[in-house]
Amino acid sequence: MENQYYTLMEKQDFFQIIENKYGELAVFIDARDGEPQEPVLEFDGKKTALLKRDARRSIILDGVDAETCNVLAESEVVMIVELQGEIVQRVYAVPVENVEEIIFSGRRTRADELFQAKSKEELLKSFGAVKVWTSGSEK
Repeated sequence: MENQYYTLMEKQDFFQIIENKYGELAVFIDARDGEPQEPVLEFDGKKTALLKRDARRSIILDGVDAETCNVLAESEVVMIVELQGEIVQRVYAVPVENVEEIIFSGRRTRADELFQAKSKEELLKSFGAVKVWTSGSEK
């Protein structure tokens, strides 16, 4: 693996995790520039997940709701939904890797808060959500 001198680690202050009636999970986050390249979600089984979106950008999801932890730990794949204001920018599946500890490397920044989008409700309805967990920092 080459050295990644420009790896950017962004903290997603507000995110939602939803579950549909089939037990599938979707994670709603702010949209980022560019298409994801071989993304993966690492989860420590406690309260922190790290979305490795591509070789140069990772998204820290800290403060995962306690009820969500067991469901997320048992998931093999989750859907990532990236929102830009009121618009769904992209939806993609990522494998979940359970790890003992999340290794943070790179330069940390703060992400903007997620704005609730009207079109998000349409996506929730078509996804068939039966549970929604709000996680992360308090507003």
